[in-house]
Amino acid sequence: MKVALAFSGGLDTSWCVPVLREMGHEIVTVTVDVGGFTPAEIDEIRERSAALGVTEHVFVDASEAFFDEMIRFLIAGNVLRGGTYPLCVGAERSLQAREVAKVAQAVGAEAIGHGCTAAGNDQFRFETALRTLAPDLVILAPVRDQAPARAAQLALLSANGIDFPAQKAAYSINSGLWGVTIGGEETTGTDRTIPESAWQRTRGALDTLKPATQHILGFEQGIPASLDGVKMSPIEVIRAVDELAASYGLGRGIHLGETILGIKGRVAFEAPAASVIIPAHRELEKLTLTKRQISMKDAVAAMYGEWVHEGLATEPAARHAEALFIDSQKHVTGEVHFELRTGSLFFTGVTSPYSLHAASRAVYGEAVGEWTPDDARGFGRLYGLSGILHARTEVKP
Repeated sequence: MKVALAFSGGLDTSWCVPVLREMGHEIVTVTVDVGGFTPAEIDEIRERSAALGVTEHVFVDASEAFFDEMIRFLIAGNVLRGGTYPLCVGAERSLQAREVAKVAQAVGAEAIGHGCTAAGNDQFRFETALRTLAPDLVILAPVRDQAPARAAQLALLSANGIDFPAQKAAYSINSGLWGVTIGGEETTGTDRTIPESAWQRTRGALDTLKPATQHILGFEQGIPASLDGVKMSPIEVIRAVDELAASYGLGRGIHLGETILGIKGRVAFEAPAASVIIPAHRELEKLTLTKRQISMKDAVAAMYGEWVHEGLATEPAARHAEALFIDSQKHVTGEVHFELRTGSLFFTGVTSPYSLHAASRAVYGEAVGEWTPDDARGFGRLYGLSGILHARTEVKP
């Protein structure tokens, strides 16, 4: 069969090529970039694919689609899995699966291959999307089905003229526009962090104190639109904020949480842009949305984040959540002022033409403008009445 192989150029997907060829398949490698590869890395992936002897290599730039179809909703929902992890990698898998399926259909492939293991979430993310969007294509998963040891993978690749650096073999690194995940021996347990050398975007950033700097992040209807007064596309803002925040060592974390398989999982991540943009967006929402809007949106965002994390981005319910997010962002326009110091982020102010704070004639703790002192006294008698009545029933005769 002709197989369209989702290909990152890493150890697992590279190993899949000779294995699938030995099984008699013709291989077309497909790299779907969601904003995580540098031009040099793209060239390296193409060269590695050619060295492995595939029939064809196809590169797909899906950065714009990744923002339009996923990141904008993660921002609108202020989505942080477990309160810390911004879904910087898992969110892209359904999109990547779809793009690989498009290439497979275009080149006449009968099957799609991936390099996911049996122990992780990505196998379900890929395959749920593929079974939903391309049900006629056969799915091949050599790494999952054969469970090869890393030493055996390295040996087979060496026999095919491919030598992997020790660091790349030791850590599984996935990079995209919204951040990086890093998995290694340390993350298989719960008591250690990864070494400084394994961090990708913030390596060494915490070693030297940098002077504090002041910045302004602009949003238009919930979408990042400018940095320090310079208008940019959303992707340009994300890249600029990512570079800036990374230089201050922001965005590091190790997420410990539930996996689709039902066991606990742990992964290190770096999301410098998300570590600034999500809390900044929330600050702007505090100014422009009512408490009930925020409460409802937070509840929906928790479900949405779970669906995306667990590979159910193709669920119809996800479209309903996205429709709510879009409607909720109509007034989320304004600027968030912040200060960066090495390892810290501090919000200094927020402004918006839709400010609910500015809309009130009252000043909290200072002046009544929407009511009178008599109104406040009467409200005080009524406020908490149900609890007051309940307390009376607790009084013993």
